Amino acid sequence: MSKKQNSAKPSKKIGCNGDPKGATEIAQLLTKPLVSKAARLSVAPMMDWTDRHCRYLHRLLSRETLLYTEMVTAPALVRGGAVHLLEHSVAEHPVALQLGGSDPVELAEATRLGADAGYDEINLNVGCPSDRVQSGTFGAVLMKTPALVADCVRAMQEVTDVDITVKCRIGVDDQEPKEVLPDFINAMQGAGIKRVSIHARKAWLKGLSPKENRDIPPLDYALVYQMKREFPEMHLSINGGIASLAEADTHLAEGMDGVMIGRAAYHNPTDILSTADRRIFGTGTDTDPVQVVQQMLPYVEAHLIQGGKLNQITRHMLGLFAGKPGARAWRRYLSEHATKSGAGPDTVLTALQHVTQAAA
Repeated sequence: MSKKQNSAKPSKKIGCNGDPKGATEIAQLLTKPLVSKAARLSVAPMMDWTDRHCRYLHRLLSRETLLYTEMVTAPALVRGGAVHLLEHSVAEHPVALQLGGSDPVELAEATRLGADAGYDEINLNVGCPSDRVQSGTFGAVLMKTPALVADCVRAMQEVTDVDITVKCRIGVDDQEPKEVLPDFINAMQGAGIKRVSIHARKAWLKGLSPKENRDIPPLDYALVYQMKREFPEMHLSINGGIASLAEADTHLAEGMDGVMIGRAAYHNPTDILSTADRRIFGTGTDTDPVQVVQQMLPYVEAHLIQGGKLNQITRHMLGLFAGKPGARAWRRYLSEHATKSGAGPDTVLTALQHVTQAAA
């Protein structure tokens, strides 16, 4: 299917729960030029964490930072018809969809669905080391077959004008990263990819769990810096072990185009995101986590009206006050009460009182 054919196809509005008709297309037009700019700082795609509730919270903390979905597999969308996985709010933009897969035709169809749903970027996962992902022949194992990855991203680009990007490791298993990574990036560039996010660790596909693969393989930031020098025209973001905006500043000063932060942004979202617009993007003002909690209340109410549960949202809010007075009581109260029958906005406000009273 050509881009021209795809552009003529009516949008399915998959991602617009409660959004006005046409809001997805308007949001795409407004945010498309901003995606590369937003990639100066991004929150990494994280399975079971960066769902739509998490992204809504993160967007209240930072207007500029690029947000990513959890990985959604192309087979789930194309064969399984699980288009509900594409649901998101227009308020999340700029937001990227990460896909997992290795079949060019299937990835092209999943890309079309993601573009129709309104995502500003479609990212191909070439970095996840889990056994489940490997069994589907996608994720980090694809570092062994850059030609196949090139075929996949070409097919994805053919069906949309939305940015197609890649997230990868520096290598897997016994590969020599200094040899493998330049060849991989060169293959991506040859396939028309302009933006790659690099997790600065190898992935061991056997012998280490996904959690261990996030910590045990040593970080090689210097190699990623070298890639930026060798591919100056590519937009390269660095990922892995980055725990603060001060560290992000260091990587940017080394010449990287962007910094992707994962676990630190999830566990300490205020520390990473509340000052990001001013410090990283040079715009806007810092956000107040107390005000962000209050801004979440209408979203909470709407979610409950639709049959959702409070803890589906509040589990992402536990780290909002990390390191601040009242943080422990905030976490404890939400953890103990958000799962109870009838829990709602008042539960969140009561938890918030532990913070405001401790700060008084």
